[in-house]
Amino acid sequence: MTDSDRWLLPDGVEDILPPLAGQIETLRRSVMDTCQRWGYQLVIPPLIEYLESLFTGTGHDLALQTFKLTDQLTGRMMGVRADMTPQAARIDAHTLRQEGVTRLCYAGHVLNTRPQHMLAGRTPIQAGCELFGSASEAADREIISLMLEVLRVAGLPRVHLDMAHVGIYQALIREAKFDRATESEIFDAMRRKSIPELDILFNGCEEGTPKARLKALARISGGRDALAQAREALSGASGEVTEALDQLERMADMLAAHYPEVTTGFDFCELRGYNYHTGLVFSAYSRGHGESVAKGGRYDAIGQDFGRARPATGFSIDIRALVALAEARGQRNGAIWAPAEADPALAGVVSELRLTETVIQALPDDTVTDPRQRGCDRQLVRQNGQWVVQPLN
Repeated sequence: MTDSDRWLLPDGVEDILPPLAGQIETLRRSVMDTCQRWGYQLVIPPLIEYLESLFTGTGHDLALQTFKLTDQLTGRMMGVRADMTPQAARIDAHTLRQEGVTRLCYAGHVLNTRPQHMLAGRTPIQAGCELFGSASEAADREIISLMLEVLRVAGLPRVHLDMAHVGIYQALIREAKFDRATESEIFDAMRRKSIPELDILFNGCEEGTPKARLKALARISGGRDALAQAREALSGASGEVTEALDQLERMADMLAAHYPEVTTGFDFCELRGYNYHTGLVFSAYSRGHGESVAKGGRYDAIGQDFGRARPATGFSIDIRALVALAEARGQRNGAIWAPAEADPALAGVVSELRLTETVIQALPDDTVTDPRQRGCDRQLVRQNGQWVVQPLN
């Protein structure tokens, strides 16, 4: 390594500098305050844990995204968290062990072995909420409503919400009774929405069979009309499928009534987190960002994996993406510049202003003399023997 390379950071890892760092921290606090006002209690999980804990339940899907290292004290393998959801589930199951419903929220850096997509880094700032102990549809409604409120607080101008239900695919694939290899091929093709591959895999299936319903399902996506198409294509399927479609319709009705500004869609090939999600799943998108800015769903099985059978649902968001997408919510005031004078009256005014404003006081040896270079748009000046705030000329 040359001297010029010594200060380089790894690919996908970067410093967050002013003013972006301040914007991120302000939004993080706003998000956590919003979640806590809904009754979600803040937890701060550790950055590293033993792999057995990180890979329990939801963690199995995170194995390739997790950096691994050896604990020098015990010789056991540890991992740097790539997702905070399994940590919240562990806290609910083994640390808090509360009866009834538990609501938890969190925010912090996670570390990925590789970026989630081309424009992402490897150290995203994840925030989220998890609701444990309720299998009710009301819990799903609460989580989706809170997620939309968080996105509103973040200032996103428009949100599109895609919904799906993994129970539909799970029921149909069980009824079809494919061998394991074929089932794996179908899952991969469904997840990639590869219709030509699915046509080959489903070649020769008779109408009205579970195989035919799966083939039809792959072609259904869109707005509210997609639900009607799904009901027709899946006619005759099990009650589990019908109930899943009913739940999606009830959720769409709730969104239309309470969040008319949110557009909704349905993608029945959305199998994200298939290995741990057990019901309704959803992803929120905003114009100008190709990936979801928030996502979540129900994952009831994780409680049993942690040794305490507890239903669960939740969502997570990418704070950094929200800051990049947030619509400007009006012109914010900059800082106030105070001169480098040892005046008790000036010190008193500065102290009072700092209760609500940012005040930067000049130093005698500062080489920067233009307050605008420090982000100031106002200054303190002496006027008729009083210190008053005036706009910078």
